[in-house]
Amino acid sequence: MKKRQFLKVGALGLGALALPTKARALEFYPTVANKEWAVLYGTWTGSSRDAGVWISEGMNGIANVFDVRENPDLSGYKYIVIGGSIRSSKVPEELANFIEKHKNMLQGKIRGLFAVCGNRMEPIKQEQITELIDDHLATLCGVKGLPSQVFLGRVTYGLMDEESRKLLQGFNMPEYDNLKRADCMDFGKKVLDAVNG
Repeated sequence: MKKRQFLKVGALGLGALALPTKARALEFYPTVANKEWAVLYGTWTGSSRDAGVWISEGMNGIANVFDVRENPDLSGYKYIVIGGSIRSSKVPEELANFIEKHKNMLQGKIRGLFAVCGNRMEPIKQEQITELIDDHLATLCGVKGLPSQVFLGRVTYGLMDEESRKLLQGFNMPEYDNLKRADCMDFGKKVLDAVNG
């Protein structure tokens, strides 16, 4: 490699490392530019991240997808879908705190709610929708009657914190993946159709 080319590559590499944290956020950039829609999720091991991206796909890729841990600025968005992974019948604390902190900004923008829950590998019934959406996430958001969905989740031990992994292994819980892309995409279409009428 020539000295000049080496210096250029080195300078570019150092420049990339110097980018502020916000510029390197875990934002999903869809191929269709539309700053009207955002999907915000909270997750422990990535299930809700995947659900959020697939929901955006179901909306023809128009929604940017944000991890709540990046503390995104959603003030410029017109419509927001909110969801998260469930443990002990609750979404992650970061998501609950974000919703509480930004309640005024979110008011009137939320157009759909979702939760991802292992549900002991049992099919989702109205009981789970009532408990996890109506009585929890919708209450946190201060909304009612929006399109909502509870998706079956997955267990991947390599992505879990040690305490959670030991707890589930103590119940002889196998690793599994019941999160379905098609279900998430269908929900994205449902949310979009509800707004577009």
